[in-house]
Amino acid sequence: MYHKYKSAELVKPSGLDLKDRLIGVQRVTKVTKGGRAFGFSAIVVVGDEAGVVGHGLGKSKDVASAIAKGIEDAKKNLVRIPLVKGTLPHEQKGKFGGARVNIIPAAPGTGVIAGGAVRTVLEAVGVHDVLSKSQGSSNPHNVVKATFDALLQLRDAKTIARERGISLEKVFNS
Repeated sequence: MYHKYKSAELVKPSGLDLKDRLIGVQRVTKVTKGGRAFGFSAIVVVGDEAGVVGHGLGKSKDVASAIAKGIEDAKKNLVRIPLVKGTLPHEQKGKFGGARVNIIPAAPGTGVIAGGAVRTVLEAVGVHDVLSKSQGSSNPHNVVKATFDALLQLRDAKTIARERGISLEKVFNS
């Protein structure tokens, strides 16, 4: 799922204190010859609030099992996100479908300034100070995936130094 991101580090859910956050539940309808069949789809984000986060989608005939399936799916897609002092290492744009998300690091004490699905994802990651702007589609599925697109492109200074084969000081001073 995250194979196009070089720095995406997949994480196993065992031993982590994961908290799940529900983003949305939709009632979906399938029209058959016998009438309408109702079901539910739930989009869920799980995170340890220390840099590990994942998202999942669960579908079922009832809400509770749709949420449970969503949580299980989210635990299968956990990734580590680099954090620097409760914020992000740098500004980043993400996109998925019609959704565009821009996340910007902020000074300590700013808080999470984000709306809807972006806020839920950033809180699950454990970011305390961040500015964000969501543009285009407000469909929660695409906004969550666009936010993950932005988060997975983040790289901390150590990673950049290692990739370029230079010292940490040269990253900042050259």
